Amino acid sequence: MSEHFALVEHISDINAEHWNSLTEGHPLARHEFLLALQETGCAARETGWSPHFLALYRNQELAAAMPLYLKFHSRGEYVFDMAWARAFAQHGLQYYPKLLSAIPFTPVPGPRLLARDHHDRVLLARQAIALARQNELSSLHVLFPTPADLSALEEAGFMVRENIQFHWHNEGYRDLDEFLSRLNQKHRKKLKQDRKKSMQAGLHFRWLEGREIDGEALAFFYECYARTYFEHGNPPYLSQRFFELLLERMPENLLLVMACRGNEPVACALNIRSEDTLYGRYWGTTQFVSGLHFETCYMQAIEYCISRGLLRFEGGAQGEHKLSRGMLPTRTHSAHWIRDARYANAISEFLEQETAMMDDYADALHEHSPYKKAIDPQNG
Repeated sequence: MSEHFALVEHISDINAEHWNSLTEGHPLARHEFLLALQETGCAARETGWSPHFLALYRNQELAAAMPLYLKFHSRGEYVFDMAWARAFAQHGLQYYPKLLSAIPFTPVPGPRLLARDHHDRVLLARQAIALARQNELSSLHVLFPTPADLSALEEAGFMVRENIQFHWHNEGYRDLDEFLSRLNQKHRKKLKQDRKKSMQAGLHFRWLEGREIDGEALAFFYECYARTYFEHGNPPYLSQRFFELLLERMPENLLLVMACRGNEPVACALNIRSEDTLYGRYWGTTQFVSGLHFETCYMQAIEYCISRGLLRFEGGAQGEHKLSRGMLPTRTHSAHWIRDARYANAISEFLEQETAMMDDYADALHEHSPYKKAIDPQNG
């Protein structure tokens, strides 16, 4: 049996069908998604994301793979290591470039070690460490891996970091009213009051799935998306052409929630979906309406999941405010390898302290669950 690794700079040089067979059906790990990022220059050396794809070939067939990016900054990652970079700089050491395995600009848990078994996941993790070491890079980071990935990464010698996101779980609700009935009186009343604000503003909502999203709707979405970034003083990470390629190549994974007043669109949110999960991703509006963000991004997404029988809605990074919308704290992870043993030891000590703090934080969040205590989805 012949076996070898290859480091591929353009994902188009890897067979798309073979790559996708390793992604466990996760839409954000798909070849099409990563190719669109690279083809449009959104994830490129010029933006600080130099693509490299680690491929394990066995008997000339792709057996395992790992998305890697040589990073020249820490933007667009949603796992914050700027303090580590400052510590390196203060001691005259280079932290950048570093090696990163992630889906660019996407804080969504999913497969990073694309393989069919634990053995091959460990092989990928160890080979990625070898690449970082051979190129004298400061560190290697794997963001938002699956539990199976995490097990392999720990075996390969990575340190693990914990974080919290807020996810909604479908407990077999027949409709939105049944979901609302599971909330305690305080949160149920607040949600209903907030929903009324959109109706009182004369708004209604449309769900556009896949090919129902036309060029005009996508252009309006991009106007809103870009406006959100510019209002915060930054250019958008992603280009309109990137979203056009997603619509061309993976329309079945797209849901556009559009808020309209009459025939005029006012706001929208573009979500990515798999067979059982909806991922809240991109949002924007052309005018301020109280409560519109929560309704467009969260309540409409939850109602859609119930309607389509999806099991989960993942609302993205951070946001304690999501707790009141029925989304509960969920542990996410990242894994880190540091080449300099002195800094590895210091970071390991930091992570132990941070994990204890994260445990306390998660316990405090569960104490403020919006659900009636007897039927909290996390507590039976």
